[in-house]
Formats: sequence, C-alpha cells, structure tokens
Amino acid sequence: MLASILVVLPQALRHVIPSLNSCCVALFKDTSLVIIVGLLDFSGMIKASAQNPKWLGYDVEAYVFCVLIYWIICFSMNQYHYVSG
Repeated sequence: MLASILVVLPQALRHVIPSLNSCCVALFKDTSLVIIVGLLDFSGMIKASAQNPKWLGYDVEAYVFCVLIYWIICFSMNQYHYVSG
C-alpha cells in the first residue's frame, strides 16, 4: 500500500494533471461562452453601471476590462497547462 502511494501515485499524477487542466480550461471557456456561470453577473454589472448617470460614456472601458479579466484567467490557466505538461 505504501509503495503504491509513493511510487504509482506520483507517476499517475504526472500523466493526469495536464489533461485535467485542459478539461478545466475547456470548461471555463464553455461556461463563459454560454454565459451560465460568473460572466452573467459581471456583464450585468457593466450594463447596470452603463445606465448610471455618473458612469455614462464609460461602458467601452468596462467591457474592455471584462475582456481583459477573461483573457488573464484563460491565459494563466493555459500557461499552467504547458508548464505542468
């Protein structure tokens, strides 16, 4: 049992982590593409702030910020995938 944990488990993790990370990246991209999780709230906040008189004219910057956050998350997950694989 101990040999399994010390020998087989690290070898198995070395093979499983890159594909698991790839699945996580695909899941994140799919959920934001369908706007089910997270992005709806984020874009909803942008739409609500665009209607506020104090923030009129700043909606383009807000959408650029939203895209930047999305890109940073996807890029960092993708770089982690290449480093771990």
